[in-house]
Amino acid sequence: MDPVLVFLLSFSLFLLFSLWAQSCGKGKLPPGPTPLPIIGNILQFNVKNTYQSFCKFSKTYGPVFTLYFGMKPIVVLHGYEAVKEALVDLGEEFSGRGAHAVLDKINKGHGVVFSNGNTWKEMRRFSVTILRKFGMGRRSIEDRIREEACRLVDELRKTKGTPCDPTFILKCASCNVISSIIFKTHFDYADQTFLKWMEKKDENTKILCSSWIQVCNSFPMLIDYIPGCHNTFIKNAAEENALILEKIKEHQESLDINNPRDFIDCFLIKMEQEKYSQQSEFTIENLITTTSDLFGAGTETTSSTLRYGLLLLMKYPEVTAKVQEEIDHVVGRHRIPCMQDRGRMPYTNAVLHEIQRYADIASTILPHMVTRDTKFRNYLIPRGTNILISLTSVHYDSKGFPNPEIFDPGHFLDESGNFKNSDYFMPFSTGKRICVGQSLAQMELFLFLTIILQKFTLKPVVDPKDIDTTPTTSGLLSLPPLYQLCFIPVLNRTDNLMTAALSPAIPQP
Repeated sequence: MDPVLVFLLSFSLFLLFSLWAQSCGKGKLPPGPTPLPIIGNILQFNVKNTYQSFCKFSKTYGPVFTLYFGMKPIVVLHGYEAVKEALVDLGEEFSGRGAHAVLDKINKGHGVVFSNGNTWKEMRRFSVTILRKFGMGRRSIEDRIREEACRLVDELRKTKGTPCDPTFILKCASCNVISSIIFKTHFDYADQTFLKWMEKKDENTKILCSSWIQVCNSFPMLIDYIPGCHNTFIKNAAEENALILEKIKEHQESLDINNPRDFIDCFLIKMEQEKYSQQSEFTIENLITTTSDLFGAGTETTSSTLRYGLLLLMKYPEVTAKVQEEIDHVVGRHRIPCMQDRGRMPYTNAVLHEIQRYADIASTILPHMVTRDTKFRNYLIPRGTNILISLTSVHYDSKGFPNPEIFDPGHFLDESGNFKNSDYFMPFSTGKRICVGQSLAQMELFLFLTIILQKFTLKPVVDPKDIDTTPTTSGLLSLPPLYQLCFIPVLNRTDNLMTAALSPAIPQP
């Protein structure tokens, strides 16, 4: 028989088998568009604007629908009601971490973000405990953030009011806060090792949000055999892990079990306590990956939110003016803002919440997975099925936020101008997998943004009406576009910021 004919017959049978495999077992999964053999619904899906695609499918199939990326089904939850019902009401069933081929190749089930089962429970419990021990949500970490905020102001002053891109400076500031907890180390903004690390992390963030990574996740067999930016991502991650391991070894040499200095010390002490337990999750692999997880979560989203916030404040100078007026009234210009001030600054608090809602940095959070066969509404989702959650569909739900496409701090203010929260506000996700560093990030956002607006006027390099706030990526992360601005000092004197930061924070009457 002609070899070409054999190939065509074989390929046709393979396609038929693939189509059957996709349909088989689909029985009680939510409805969705008909997948093509092998490639699934990829051609019907805009990987550069996931929210647009989700909206289109939800109009046809409802708030819970099934897509195929490759040959595996993924159930998508769209809208507040579906997300709350899954992550809160059925939190345990939806608490698994779904597959992500590229990240799984690096993390191998270790750490806190990409792990499952007992590893996840132990690493998450330990991480939360130690973060709290070293001050997350307390005054001790607040002092560290205020100190870093002063260093940030000093770096911004060095720009001397000339146009600059704030990306790197904001990322360094956020990274130094989490570094103080994990390493008890502060990196100088000019440190070459630190600079290289930040560059690698920035490169990996862009790669992670690329369309190519979506392809790799749909067809994991490609990862080991074809070139692509995923190889750069893996290489950068390996270099970061090597740097973390070097820090761990330094800690091992100087460890004092009676006086733990930071997160790594506490983990090493726990490792020593459980060294004879064969079931212990406290291993070097879990320490490296958990450290990397905390750095990633504590750096990128916070710095990107701040960067988006500055862009929006330039776009809407009337909002900025009201925030600065409130800062002048509550804090003044002679001391550094503190967390006590937030309760007396409803408009500033509302602006911070609206920045997070509108920016929607974690637009589609990392995939979840159902941990057992789960009855959800009128469907039966098999154990191990990946779940995609659209936080954008929650933050842009008109039931929770009238005119959600408009940046409006009024979304978080009542008729009397008092701050009001919203159940539809989920920038850190919700349920069992809610971000472990939520309170730390909220403190950073408030303190960094208020001190910047206390000390500087934000001057755009273009007319505010011409500022484009459209995100550059709408995949895993929604990142602000690159831009420049001028930080014009409000005062013509040199403030002793470090002294002010460490002085008692006494709100003005």
